[in-house]
Amino acid sequence: MGKFSWIGGGLGFILGGGPIGAILGAALGYVVDEMKTGAKTQNYQSYRGSAQQTYQRSATRGDFNISFLVLIAAVMKADGKVLRSELDYVKDNFVRMFGADAAKEAVRMLGDLIKQNIPVRDVCMQITRNIDHPSRLQLLHLLFGVSAADGNVDPKELELLQKIAGYFNISDSDFNSIKSMFVSDIYWPYKVLEIERSSSNEEVKKAYRKMALKFHPDKVSHLSEEVVVQAKEKFQKVSEAYEAIKKERGMN
Repeated sequence: MGKFSWIGGGLGFILGGGPIGAILGAALGYVVDEMKTGAKTQNYQSYRGSAQQTYQRSATRGDFNISFLVLIAAVMKADGKVLRSELDYVKDNFVRMFGADAAKEAVRMLGDLIKQNIPVRDVCMQITRNIDHPSRLQLLHLLFGVSAADGNVDPKELELLQKIAGYFNISDSDFNSIKSMFVSDIYWPYKVLEIERSSSNEEVKKAYRKMALKFHPDKVSHLSEEVVVQAKEKFQKVSEAYEAIKKERGMN
């Protein structure tokens, strides 16, 4: 089971049922079979019960990783083509998040998922019930990274990402803030801080403090170290936006 350690508590998503369990059931069916044949029935039943309890709690590393994997497949298929740049971006992230050996298994599973029809709404609703809001914000940020891996966010991918944000109960202002980190325009610093260009200097400072708190890496410290590193990149974008506005206005 060592190579599947990256799944962690996320097995609760599979053994606990729901759309994610149905989607991943075939891909991980043989893992469950190994558990059944390699251990006594009562031990398997005990593990199954433990996994379902995990499924009913807040986000674990496994929950986050499984959610990321399933939604990656949906986003990559949104524009009708799977690009090499997207695959390379995903592979690099998997290696950093899971390690080289586990990343190979995750990529294999992704290949299976891409062939399936992903019921995005149902998947997102299951994720929203079981993963906290800061982790959902980070999931959206990572999905934008996949979409922007080729240097451009396709309109169909953007449309899907907006739907995912809605299912995640992520506000339009938070969605536009994260979007502006990948889809730049001349007003991107203001969009990142979720304010208008007409905002006063005091409002700019207040917005920066608010966004710095909302996107602080500590919010996802219960997830993997790599996720925390990526959260720091999101946090850094907030700082860059603030510095850009300060420079534009000559603020101290």
